[in-house]
Amino acid sequence: MASSSERLPPDFRVRYRLYSAEEGGRKTPHFQHIRWDFAYEDVEISPPNQVFMIWPEFITPSGEMLPEGEPMPQYGLADMYILNSAFREFHSQHIRVGTKGYFREGGLIIGQCEVVELIALHQNPKS
Repeated sequence: MASSSERLPPDFRVRYRLYSAEEGGRKTPHFQHIRWDFAYEDVEISPPNQVFMIWPEFITPSGEMLPEGEPMPQYGLADMYILNSAFREFHSQHIRVGTKGYFREGGLIIGQCEVVELIALHQNPKS
């Protein structure tokens, strides 16, 4: 991602829990700027094959970005960025504090999350 001075603010923030390998999660560590997709818990909103291109950036409890190259914690916070502007209006209608979802890697669900804050979901440009 671009430096914080060059990019838009995050659309929303989630609290997450990544699944262990025994729970069906990744068998290898996950790092900052991994390109997982977000899926809604409600399959009517988010069918299993739907790709939304909403990517996480892992942060500390005080909102600072976690460093590159270090494995991310199993629990924590992540700022979420909607990259596909064609879906921005759709997400504006469905994402609110308390919305539950998953981190997906291809067809594999590797963690769960819940929206804890809307940041710029309704302010960032539609294109």
